[in-house]
Amino acid sequence: MSLRFLPPRHERIQAVVLDWAGTTLDFGSRAPVITLVRIFARQGVTLTLEEARGPMGRAKRDHIQALLALPSIAAQWQSLHGANPDDAAVDRLFADFGPVQREIISEFSTLIPGCREAIDALRARGIKIGSSTGYSREQMDVVEPLAAAQGYAPDAAVCASDIAPGRPAPWMIFENARRLGVYPMRTVVKVDDTPVGIEAGVNAGCWNVGISAAGNQTGLSPEELAALPPAERARLVARAADSLYAAGAHLVIESIAELPAAIDAIEARLREEARNAV
Repeated sequence: MSLRFLPPRHERIQAVVLDWAGTTLDFGSRAPVITLVRIFARQGVTLTLEEARGPMGRAKRDHIQALLALPSIAAQWQSLHGANPDDAAVDRLFADFGPVQREIISEFSTLIPGCREAIDALRARGIKIGSSTGYSREQMDVVEPLAAAQGYAPDAAVCASDIAPGRPAPWMIFENARRLGVYPMRTVVKVDDTPVGIEAGVNAGCWNVGISAAGNQTGLSPEELAALPPAERARLVARAADSLYAAGAHLVIESIAELPAAIDAIEARLREEARNAV
């Protein structure tokens, strides 16, 4: 018995699946973090920004559950409530998340500079635009109209509440591919600013592009990032890139504005693979 390996048949990307906060809008992915800090504060628990960002990219209930599992947070909860955090604690916090998020989200839904131009450039090349997010459908019902008013409306939008389990499982990406009518997954690019989002792309068999400067791993507003000394900015962005590469990114860019060039690089690799397979 011998195995036969067929040469690659595809040299072009058919679709990208974009994250939302930190990737297409909300530079620094600040809305989810501020919401988490506030809902924990309502329960008397002090949550740092760094702690809040740790599980970013997961479905929000899973995110809250992961935070409650942190020893420092669990200890605070036990001291305040007389018991270790359980499913009821997760439910209590998650029930607060939606209303508080809706209060905050409109303040942090500005498109990241260059987003609309990048999307327009990809569409001009016939590339379809999908999206996935840790937000629920209820939250996206707030976000999507705000993005559309600025000129960004993906061809497909899949939320954490649409399909379970969420990231790092690949199901939201597969559902995007189904809705967009694209396959194989080798012709799809997942773009995300969180390690767990990149892991989902790895599990789906996609090409994976990470977002460093504009995303959750750096976590700063454009003004805060611009105000840093050049060496400190470079250090933070490099640290973000390292975490995304470690999660499985094939390529890391600073923001979505660089995505068309990233697609060029991936398609060049696809053509090279096709030539080498002949």
